[in-house]
Amino acid sequence: MKFVAHLRTLCLAVTALALPLLAACGEDKQEPDDNTPTDTPLYAITTQIVTTDTPQSYIVLTDTLDVSGELKLENAIELPGRALGVGIPKSRSLFVGGSENATVTRYNLTSDGRLEKGATVSFEGKGVASIGEYHNQFQFISETKAYYFDGRTAQVIIWNPTDMSVTGSIALPDVTVSGALLSFATHPIRRGDQVIVPMGWRPTTGIGITKQAGVVVVDSKTDTAKVVTDTRCGYVRDGVLGADGKVYLATEVYGAAVYRVAGGDTPVPCLLRFDPQSLTFDGTFYQELSALTKGGTVGSLLPGPNNTAYLRVFDESLFQVQQGTHPRVLASASAWKWWQLRLDTLAATPVDKLPATTGSTFIFPAGDRTIFTEFTNGSASTNLRELTDQSGKVDASLSGISFSFLQVR
Repeated sequence: MKFVAHLRTLCLAVTALALPLLAACGEDKQEPDDNTPTDTPLYAITTQIVTTDTPQSYIVLTDTLDVSGELKLENAIELPGRALGVGIPKSRSLFVGGSENATVTRYNLTSDGRLEKGATVSFEGKGVASIGEYHNQFQFISETKAYYFDGRTAQVIIWNPTDMSVTGSIALPDVTVSGALLSFATHPIRRGDQVIVPMGWRPTTGIGITKQAGVVVVDSKTDTAKVVTDTRCGYVRDGVLGADGKVYLATEVYGAAVYRVAGGDTPVPCLLRFDPQSLTFDGTFYQELSALTKGGTVGSLLPGPNNTAYLRVFDESLFQVQQGTHPRVLASASAWKWWQLRLDTLAATPVDKLPATTGSTFIFPAGDRTIFTEFTNGSASTNLRELTDQSGKVDASLSGISFSFLQVR
C-alpha cells in the first residue's frame, strides 16, 4: 500500500537480473580487485527517517541479512528527503533518486565494497519536479533502455542507464481522472516485452476510493502504451501473472481499509482478471475478496510461488476499529494475516506460520531468498522478514521506513 511518515515490479534495473557492471560514460570498465570475493553477497537498503524537520534518507550496506540487532546507520550514505535506491540485482551499481529534485545518480561499487558517486541524469526537461512513488516505478528493459513511470505528469520517461541520458517519453493522458490522485502499483508485472502496471485512484480530498480499476501496458519493443480501465472495482493496485497467462488484479490493502471504516458507496474490495494478449478485462470474471476468505476485510494480491498469490486478511481481534479510525492507521496496523490463494481454483487458505504484520508490504528478491517489509514502532523502524520458507522470521531490522532494497553484489 502507499504509506508516507514471490514477485516481479541503471548502469540499471529494479526487476531485471544479473547484468554486468557498466562503467561510467567515457571510463574504463570497473573490475574487482583480485582479492575481493566477488560472489559474496552485498545488499543496499535505503531507509527514510521521518522527523519533525526535513526527512533524511540513508543507504545502508550489509553483507548479510541474518543480523543480530539493528543495522547501524553510522557509515551509511546520507541524503536529504525521501530517496529510492534501485538497480539490477548483483550488477554492482545502485541508482538513487528522491524527493529533492528530478535527478537519478549512479553509484558504482568499488573493489573495497564502497558505493562511489558517479554520473547523474535529470528528468526535469520532461516536466518532472522530483522522483516519487516507489522503487518499481523504475523498470529496466535493457542495458540501454529503462522506464520511469511518473503519475504526477502522466507519462513514462524513457532513459538510457548506460550513458545516463533521457531518450524520450510516452504520454499517458488516459490515466488522469478529474478530482482524483493516481497511484501506480508497487509490484508491476513483466510478461515478455510487456510492462503491465496496475493503477488505483483516490479522491484528492477526504477519505474515499474512486470506483475505477486500470492498467497501463507498455510495449517495450515499440515504446507505446495502452491504458485499459474497468469500473467494477476501486484501488486495484495489486496484480500477479497466473500460469494461464492472465493477470489477476485486486484491491490493495488501503482500499480495503477505506471500505472497512467508511463503507457507504466505497467500492467493494474485489478480484478482476485481465487478458494481456487482447488487452481487455474479462467481463465475466468478478470475485469479492471477502468471499475467498469466508468473510472479513481483505486486500492486496502479492506474488507467491507455484501459481499462487498472497492475500492479506485483517484480524479484528488484533486491532480495534473505532469511529474515526483513519484507513491508513488501520492498513498499517500489525493485524493483517497472510492467506495463500491458488489462482487455478481460487481456493484460499491461511498461512499459519506467517505472523500477522502491517498491511504495508513490499516484497524483495535476495538471491534465492524472498523477504518482505514490516514497518514497526509507528513507522520508526522496518523489519525485513523471511517469506521464502513462510516462517516470517525477522532477518534484519533498521531505523526508518525502507522502501528500497537491492542486492548489489
